[in-house]
Amino acid sequence: MKLLVCGGAGFIGSNFVRIRVRDHGDDVVVLDKLTYAGRRENLHDLTDEIRFVHGAIEDPVAVADAIAGVDAVVNFAAETHVDRSISEPDAFVRTNAQGTYVLLEAAREAGVRYLQVSTDEVYGSIEEGSFTEESPLKPSSPYSATKLGADLLVQSYFHTYGLETLICRGSNNYGPYQYPEKLIPLMVLNALHGDKLPVYGDGMQVRNWLYVEDFGRGIGHALAHGAAGEVYNVGGPDECPNLEVVQRIVGLTGNDQSLIEYVTDRPGHDRRYSLASEKLRALGWTAQVRFAEGLDQTVAWYRDNAWWWEPIRSGDYLAYYERQYGRALGSA
Repeated sequence: MKLLVCGGAGFIGSNFVRIRVRDHGDDVVVLDKLTYAGRRENLHDLTDEIRFVHGAIEDPVAVADAIAGVDAVVNFAAETHVDRSISEPDAFVRTNAQGTYVLLEAAREAGVRYLQVSTDEVYGSIEEGSFTEESPLKPSSPYSATKLGADLLVQSYFHTYGLETLICRGSNNYGPYQYPEKLIPLMVLNALHGDKLPVYGDGMQVRNWLYVEDFGRGIGHALAHGAAGEVYNVGGPDECPNLEVVQRIVGLTGNDQSLIEYVTDRPGHDRRYSLASEKLRALGWTAQVRFAEGLDQTVAWYRDNAWWWEPIRSGDYLAYYERQYGRALGSA
């Protein structure tokens, strides 16, 4: 296939591009505006194997250039960090909602299949059991609300215009190339440096963890085998409280639990996410990587790839960290 992968220089997008090029031999065009989390370094080993278009999904001119001649569009492009959505919601509206509209219009004009990459956070929090594709939608942050708005736009283009659309809602992804504002890479890099590990509230927020390559294969499976107009949950095989994740990282990095520091919980913090993925499994997909194995691989990747993260832990990231946690990175 010839694919347009929007946001393909981000964490999940770059891992998906690597799978499609290396495992499937796809011809891939990447459209990315290269924000703080979308980096050319994420595609460092694919430079000669893809076509890269520098641009934003909310820019119709850049989208028209990138979409020409493709068979399908897969949209990862989004502002994704809940903490940032609380302080900067306007950026999330522009990219997540307006950008999706621009892409849908271009896909409709080109007559190509369109897959929207979404999140379990559109369902809100669940105390017990797991969300299915039919569960009520109750987003609780500007991030999840704008992602849901994009999902509803996608569904409207299927029902109104007959555009072949699909939506994949993933659980919490982790793995290589994830920007260290998210829980696992933040804690891994802080632990490797002997910095404090800031845990929100009591740390007992439960997440359904999905290795990024499993998510990429799930998206590809839905693109190939899914029915137009449908939503597919892509959930991980294991649930784990955030505090236990951090404690495991402390052990894997050879540190002491005294590095853990409890900080004020963020506003509207969802308590538990859990996805049921029977619908996609019925098409033949299943997650391959259990959390213990995937976390060990992830910690090893960050330990071995300082070239990738050293430029990040400086400049704007230091300012962001101090704003978010009330003190400079590395301070006691």
